[in-house]
Amino acid sequence: MLTKSLLILVSIINMADELAQNNMRRMPSVQKTISEIKPDDTRVSVIGTVVDIKGNTLVLDDGSGNIQVVFNEDAAANPNQLVRIFGRVMPGEHGVEIMGEILQDMSGLDVAAFKKASSIII
Repeated sequence: MLTKSLLILVSIINMADELAQNNMRRMPSVQKTISEIKPDDTRVSVIGTVVDIKGNTLVLDDGSGNIQVVFNEDAAANPNQLVRIFGRVMPGEHGVEIMGEILQDMSGLDVAAFKKASSIII
């Protein structure tokens, strides 16, 4: 549903405002597909399905490709779960990987409506 997708976007904007008000500075993340991620990107957010998970490392697939995401602690996700990852792009064994900072459960998200809303806003 378009409404839920817009609410998620608004919640991200509110989180950014809250960080700014608390004088916490962090580079903004840029929403990308896995195939769009380049080695010179700093922070990205990616929505995809968890296809593999082992301890603090998971593999995410968004339909455009796969990427390994490494967290400082065990990743709180399950196989086949739709999630959004916020993190830093780092060099990896097979190109780039993401050093995960935030893992957000996106179960129930209408992905098609989210993509449509994103294309209107961006």
